[in-house]
Formats: sequence, structure tokens, C-alpha cells
Amino acid sequence: MRARSALFDVYGGHLRERGGAATIAALVRLLEPLDFAAPAVRTAVSRTVRQGWLHPVRLAGGPGYAMTPRGERRLDEAAARIYRTLPSTWDGRWHVVVLEEMPARDSRDHLTSSLQLLGYGALGPVTWIAPRPSPELPDVLAAEEVAARTFHGSHDGKDTELAARAWDLDSLGEDYAQFVATWEPAVSVVDGSAPPDAFAASQRLLHAWRKFLFRDPGLPAELLPDGWPGHAAAVFFDEHTRRLAPAVTRFVDECLDRPIRDVSTA
Repeated sequence: MRARSALFDVYGGHLRERGGAATIAALVRLLEPLDFAAPAVRTAVSRTVRQGWLHPVRLAGGPGYAMTPRGERRLDEAAARIYRTLPSTWDGRWHVVVLEEMPARDSRDHLTSSLQLLGYGALGPVTWIAPRPSPELPDVLAAEEVAARTFHGSHDGKDTELAARAWDLDSLGEDYAQFVATWEPAVSVVDGSAPPDAFAASQRLLHAWRKFLFRDPGLPAELLPDGWPGHAAAVFFDEHTRRLAPAVTRFVDECLDRPIRDVSTA
């Protein structure tokens, strides 16, 4: 886990519901159980500010950082997929994105990663599909200065075959099963009696689970193979997240200086 990823997880999983801001001192305390020293946290914050996800604010406890509107959109969409709060219904149509031209290599690699994170799968070099549109898509295309045509369309064929072409579901299913096998012994031994340890275990579990966002678009049940391992993996993640939540909440509250809902730009 990198400090920047841990920072995103803390803002999305804990600070978003507490006003979306924290002092730099509180951020250092929050990331300490994950073995990040203060210089690494400060560097991650600075980089995240430069990329437009955070901005400096003046808080009651001192200088701090709050999410930008762009950061809020990214974290809200990620949270909806992590905790599966998006509508599960599907009207049988795909959201199709057709790039008007092939981006340069560096831009193409970054665009590919961003589109995958939003739940899009590639059908070809310039054609992407998703079971539902992402509200963050315009931001991603604008950031890479890429023009695209977007529309909803039905597939003239078997949708299960189209999904299998856009996403490697066999490999994804195997990795979901491996996720449970790997993390069950690691997280089950954490009982919540030590809040910092519970926080660290919960964040590492979340980090491992969040990696699936780049590969799993949240397909509707009718497009998934029978006995889909992702369902059991989701139950496992939810159960341990809930089990550790009281201790995690205590730790986060202790790390924050005071309520941070009232913020003003520094």
C-alpha cells in the first residue's frame, strides 16, 4: 500500500462522512498504524493537492486539507461500488464510449486505467462499454483532452458473451476466491480490542478489496457465471468490515482533533 492510496481510503472511508477535511496532524496520526511516517504522509498530501483531489483549508485545529468537488465525485462513486449501493437493475442496454481518435501512448495508458476504474471494459482500441454510465466520465475525458461519442445501445447477440469479451471473468472469479482464502486467516485474528490494530487491518482489507474496482464493473447478476465467487467475497468483506467498525470508529474519532464540518478555504 502506498501512502497516497491509504490517504484516499481514509478520506473516502472515514472523513467523507465527517465533513471531508482533517488537519495534517490528524492525517499523520491516522496513517501511523499503517507504518507511514509523517514525511511520507506530507508528501502524499502534497501530491494529491497538485493532482486536484484535495485543497488546503483552515480548520479549528490548524492547517488541514479538504476534498475538492472532483475528489468528492471520485470517492462517492468508488464508495458506491465498494459497498455495492448502486442500483442492481439493468435495462438491457450498454453505455458505449467511442473515442474519436487514439490518444498518445502516455495519455492512452492513463485513460485506460481511469476508464477501468469507472467500470468500463474495452471492446477494441477506441470502444468501451459499461452496464451503466459513470457520472465521472466527462471529467476523465477532459483530463486527458480526449473527445468521445457516448450513447446507450443494445447488443445484437448474447450479452453474456459480450461481457466475457470486455472483462476476463474467469480470472476475476479465481482472484475473488483467492482474496477470501488469503485474507480470512489474516483478518479473523483481529478482534477489535486494540483500535489502532483494528484500523490497520480494516484499511489493509479495504485496500485489497478496492483493487477489484479496476477489474469488476459491477455487472448485473444475469450477466455473471453461475456460482459467481464475487458474491461470497463481498459477503466476507462486508462481514469483517462491520465487525471491526466500532473499534475503527473509536480510533478515527480519537485521531481527529475536533468536529471538522465547518471549514473555510485558507
